[in-house]
Amino acid sequence: MDIASPLGILLSIVAILGGQVLEGGHVGSLLQFTALLIVFGGTMGATLLQHSPSVFWRGVKMLKWIFYPPPVSQQQLIEQVIAWSHNARKGGLLSLEAVIDDLSDPFAKRGVQMLVDGAEPDYLRTALEVEISAYEEHHLACAKVWMAAGGYAPTIGILGAVMGLIHVMENLTEPAKLGAGIAVAFVATIYGVGSANILLIPIASKLKSIVAQQVVMREMLIEGLVSIANGENPRMIESKLQGFIV
Repeated sequence: MDIASPLGILLSIVAILGGQVLEGGHVGSLLQFTALLIVFGGTMGATLLQHSPSVFWRGVKMLKWIFYPPPVSQQQLIEQVIAWSHNARKGGLLSLEAVIDDLSDPFAKRGVQMLVDGAEPDYLRTALEVEISAYEEHHLACAKVWMAAGGYAPTIGILGAVMGLIHVMENLTEPAKLGAGIAVAFVATIYGVGSANILLIPIASKLKSIVAQQVVMREMLIEGLVSIANGENPRMIESKLQGFIV
């Protein structure tokens, strides 16, 4: 589990609510169902309108990456590729067929299978790079769902504020109703700006960084497989792959 995600969310919420209490306010005054409905309902509707249903729901499912991202171990990948290289030098490329069934990553499995099947290095690189491009485009589109939501939420919050003020203006002759309308107006703005800046936009940015890490892992794998296909020395392959690690 990525402990930074729940810790960051918790720290943001505690800081905001703590500031409210320190200023003499009440946490309950920030709980307004009407404002919640306007901001989050409106934001979800606008985001769904921008994206196809399939992309929208993939983006929602991708949220789990914030807490449980796909494993990333560049050093482990290098060790695995070097082991394949040693096997290929001793027993030929066909000796790698024994490792295919043990691979859980479909991308790695396809790459090794192409290597075993005798694909030319240039073809191997081109085919896998096309798959990387499709993977990156697919997952970035899902991450942009959250970025779009982060863009709409503040505006919807302002819309809720205006609606609250309209309600206030309509009831100027009834002072008892003014407080509720003003509360909805300001709370809607807090929900919109707050959710965008402490949740939605950070979620989108983190998902993009996770996708970028996965792309680098796949590029390392391609470089390793192509080097094996070219019959390069394992030490040279290791030195080349170490260059991907920052």
